[in-house]
Amino acid sequence: MASSTLSSVTLSQLCSSKNGVFSPSQALLVKPSRTHVVGKNKRMRVASMATSIPADRVPDMSKRELMNLLLLGTLSLPTAAMLVPYATFFVPPGSGGAGGGVIAKDALGNDILVAEWLKTHGPGDRTLTQGLKGDPTYLVVEKDRTLATYGINAVCTHLGCVVPWNTAEKKFICPCHGSQYNNQGKVVRGPAPLSLALVHADIDEGKVVFVPWVETDFRTGEDPWWA
Repeated sequence: MASSTLSSVTLSQLCSSKNGVFSPSQALLVKPSRTHVVGKNKRMRVASMATSIPADRVPDMSKRELMNLLLLGTLSLPTAAMLVPYATFFVPPGSGGAGGGVIAKDALGNDILVAEWLKTHGPGDRTLTQGLKGDPTYLVVEKDRTLATYGINAVCTHLGCVVPWNTAEKKFICPCHGSQYNNQGKVVRGPAPLSLALVHADIDEGKVVFVPWVETDFRTGEDPWWA
């Protein structure tokens, strides 16, 4: 019958605990010895092995928590960088002004001042400016040298090309597929299915302010398709 024994080293270390002092660094892992029957009358005894765990090998939980925080921070930064563009895609753009309007900008990004604009742009002029959502928008000067109360979005309603103003033809003619619009942006030739979008061109403290057009399209008498 197998019997369990402790080595003399183990017994001496355990006995030392009688002094009332016990240190985790002196903890022992003891494997009991086992006696195996080899033959009929022969036995082989396997001595037990005692192994101590040094204190400096005990895992430091504070260091482990620090490493976990560093790993979490490393993964969080690139993840946030990827999520922010997706999140902002679903957020409506800022109005930039009262009533959802934005101040019109010239080609250099400067605010357009009505008085200065009319000094350099004559009757019938249609010049591209930066409008709502950054869309290219024509600012129109009437024959009496006043600024029109509307602006014309230059994005073609066919495939989105920017439509230039043809001074000789007095039309907007798309260079991509030949769509044509009259001087107010109403479609007169396809393949574009719809007229160019409109915006209000208001004046606030001497500056041109583009405001969304949500009323009836005065060119067609219909509700605005872009609203």
